Amino acid sequence: MSSPSASGEREGALEASFAGLPPLVESALHRVALLLHQLTEDASLPRNIRRGAQGALTELTRRGVAVDMKVAGTVGLLDELANDVNLPQHGRTAIWGIISQLESLR
Repeated sequence: MSSPSASGEREGALEASFAGLPPLVESALHRVALLLHQLTEDASLPRNIRRGAQGALTELTRRGVAVDMKVAGTVGLLDELANDVNLPQHGRTAIWGIISQLESLR
């Protein structure tokens, strides 16, 4: 489990990644980033899925990249994860929910 200071640092990094965007977009991306972070720490998911979720989170929080490119890259990575045969159903449902939220930003 992460410490409170690590959680605060992560929140600050997320805010910096999405700074300057319209408030609704910033809020949606922040929410998606937190959901992805939850997937990275879900011990019931296979390690490769948790790593893939971390990769998607990294893609989403890249600096200097247009939002539509971040969203497209993240959706692509998540789509690959959702098709993994070892992914439990609850993980697939969570990933589909995240993809849906990202698609609404396009």
